[in-house]
Amino acid sequence: MNPHSATIQETETAMNNALAAFFVYRKTSPEQRAQFLEAIAKEIDALGDQLILKASEETHLPAGRLLGERARTTMQLRAFAAMLREGSWARVSIDTAVPDRAPLPKPDLRKMLTPLGPIVVFGASNFPFAYSTAGGDTASALAAGCPVVVKAHPAHAETSDMVYGAIKKAIQAASVPEGVFQHLYGGNDIGKALVQHPATAGVGFTGSFTGGNALLKYAQERKNPIPVFCEMGSVNPVVILPQTLQENGAQLVKMYADSITQSMGQFCTNPGIILAQQGAELDQFIQALAEEVEKVQPAPMLHEGIQRSYVERMHAALSQTGVETAGEQEETGSEEAVPRIATVEGRSFLANHLLQEEVFGPYSLVVRCKDGAELKEAWKALQGQLTTSLMGTEKDFQDNRDLVEEATLIAGRIIFNGVPTGVEVCPSMVHGGPYPATTDSRFTAVGIESVNRWVRPVCYQNCPEELLPDELKNSNPLHLLRFVNSTWTREAVQ
Repeated sequence: MNPHSATIQETETAMNNALAAFFVYRKTSPEQRAQFLEAIAKEIDALGDQLILKASEETHLPAGRLLGERARTTMQLRAFAAMLREGSWARVSIDTAVPDRAPLPKPDLRKMLTPLGPIVVFGASNFPFAYSTAGGDTASALAAGCPVVVKAHPAHAETSDMVYGAIKKAIQAASVPEGVFQHLYGGNDIGKALVQHPATAGVGFTGSFTGGNALLKYAQERKNPIPVFCEMGSVNPVVILPQTLQENGAQLVKMYADSITQSMGQFCTNPGIILAQQGAELDQFIQALAEEVEKVQPAPMLHEGIQRSYVERMHAALSQTGVETAGEQEETGSEEAVPRIATVEGRSFLANHLLQEEVFGPYSLVVRCKDGAELKEAWKALQGQLTTSLMGTEKDFQDNRDLVEEATLIAGRIIFNGVPTGVEVCPSMVHGGPYPATTDSRFTAVGIESVNRWVRPVCYQNCPEELLPDELKNSNPLHLLRFVNSTWTREAVQ
């Protein structure tokens, strides 16, 4: 399918419609928004097998993976609905007046989070459900009270159109403004126009470093810069400590071979770099890892662009001085990706920045470090990451207690004795990290906390009761958990 590319005029209309919808939608109750999100989830589920078949046809992803991703997507929508009903997300805080306080009276102050405005979401190519049309960015923005304009990814256009149809049905069922969600296709010019439109209040993006930086630049060029939350990938470095390499090498081989090649490595949390101290145990690990990876049959990637980029970036890395290919699997010359394990010595890795960059696909580079000091130097030389993994025994961790503190400076999520692939959707998850993994390391793109990207705090001082939002009224009609005079309570303000 070749989707219709929006014109600049259509982009203008979409953003103006979103702004008009905002002034209505922002006033909807938490319960209304919760019902809307649940209606979207219900309509997506109702698409049944046809949605899975179409997504598999467009992305080459297996049905099992897509069924899990759809379930995750609808679960996210329902989780935000539950968040809205519980209410503490709004961070309501009330400090009542003390008019006779000396030397100055204390005013009545009431604070809560309020939505920013229309949000532009760029659909991702590697997650046709969870990071696309009705994915986490869209769900969190709608939960916050922000209309959404999606620039859908053309690599799975028919899938996106089907999900868009489900959202349109949910809009009717929930009686929210039609302009609360809109769906466009287009090239870089449309992306720029969306980011720079005066009505746009924020941007969500999952994709490449180049694409994310371009959007950030567009936003900074505006008369009034806006927040841009881009998740731009990561090499997700894995540190394997000596004793666990010696005692658990075989287990690690199977674990990481699966993680590297799952879905042809098309996850932003793919373990692209493995660091360990050189020696016989590491040699055995590399050989076994290469042999295990060779068992994985080459397969098509999501689309031609990703396939081409993988081949180009992999060959660029393999051509660098000191880099060696592990294993004997040959490229097929077809449009299928061939998994690859490579190795390099620590000093060469440190001297060559290209080797520290992401190769998006079923590729991982094992860095042979001469000792623990070089391993830590190579690890800390990497820029900001979504994740970093520490593999060790109890003794390993006792001998390297400083690793945990260092890890917090490197990544948003620190994994112990596990793999980075697989991002649990729950309140405690952090899917973010220091630049260049993301453009703002203070936030997560997964879980209900991701709603904080689309809101800002507003304080009402000495506001008449009848003009206050329901969240801030003395009677607490929404029965929210509120921070009143330094105490958490659901009681009314007396």
